[in-house]
Amino acid sequence: MKQKLEILRSRCVPLPLDNVDTDQIIPARYLKETTRDEAFFGKHLFQDWRYRPDGTPNPDFVLNNPRYSGQILLAGRNFGSGSSREHAAWAVAGYGFRAVVASSFADIHKQNELNNFVLPIVAPQPFLQRLVALVQERPETEVEIHLPNQTLTVLGQEGMGIHFDINAYKKHCFLHGLDDIDYLLTCKGLVEKWEAARA
Repeated sequence: MKQKLEILRSRCVPLPLDNVDTDQIIPARYLKETTRDEAFFGKHLFQDWRYRPDGTPNPDFVLNNPRYSGQILLAGRNFGSGSSREHAAWAVAGYGFRAVVASSFADIHKQNELNNFVLPIVAPQPFLQRLVALVQERPETEVEIHLPNQTLTVLGQEGMGIHFDINAYKKHCFLHGLDDIDYLLTCKGLVEKWEAARA
């Protein structure tokens, strides 16, 4: 069982860059790790942007800026492009993000995020640009993601919100904290009943 996601209220971390690929999310040298240790991968999220070659934090990178915090990452176009490594979704989840808002996602990375209980929300570009600008100006801005209603609302900003799409099966899994195996186990009784009826 994973942590359920129904309503998320959080500040946001702005990273309004296009074509952020999976090698930037988690560099290939970390792919030797084959066990899903989200804490390890989260520690190395955006490693080559977060840290200088000598290992010291890069003060110019947003994750090292104390003005910003929260469980929602604001990205740009085509987030998660490049290789299909699931480690990238492990790193996003391991850092503590529960949702990524972008104007578009690479298809495989989007599915990997869904499989790892990070909610990928596709937002219209003008709305996303406005939200990023607001967060950069006022980092204390909070957003509410209401999964049952499939809405994202900027708190304290009248009328500033969107409706987003999500696969009905994945929505059910998020709301109930179920991965694919957990979901199949919930169907065990139905399967046994079906088999008994045809014995």
